Amino acid sequence: MTIFSKDELEDLSKRVKDVKFGMFTTSDDENRMTSRPLTLQQIDEAGTMWFFVSDEEEFTTHLAGNPSVNVSFADVDDHVYVSVAGRAALVRNRAKMEQLWKPSVKAWFPEGLDDPHLALLEVRIQSAEYWDTGNSKMVSLFAMAKAALTGKRPTNVGEHKHLGH
Repeated sequence: MTIFSKDELEDLSKRVKDVKFGMFTTSDDENRMTSRPLTLQQIDEAGTMWFFVSDEEEFTTHLAGNPSVNVSFADVDDHVYVSVAGRAALVRNRAKMEQLWKPSVKAWFPEGLDDPHLALLEVRIQSAEYWDTGNSKMVSLFAMAKAALTGKRPTNVGEHKHLGH
């Protein structure tokens, strides 16, 4: 069961659907944080994000002891920034892999669905927030310049919303 409404999940999905990569941040056994780009395959109705990965990647071994992760997305051209926190697990679910498989994934896994190291990262979303200015660069720059001149915080620079809080 998800803690998010269908509308919230659709809103989140809409904001990240055109972002090619999310920066996937994990912690190792010594609590050192590292990030790497991953391509989001889906946000499902249960509030789970899905990514294809190789089980040979070192960070996947850290998930058992440190399942808390963050995935951040930035669409600089559209002025949308998203941060998602959740709990991750490495899973091998052939049916889910078949459902999510796209020809573009084969670039990373030439053996396709039969690649012995192909796995899925399942991230159960716990919270998310986004910043969406929805404004052109000129409008945003004007608001920032006005704030700098007046000493008051910029207003009307977009939407900031928390999900799951």
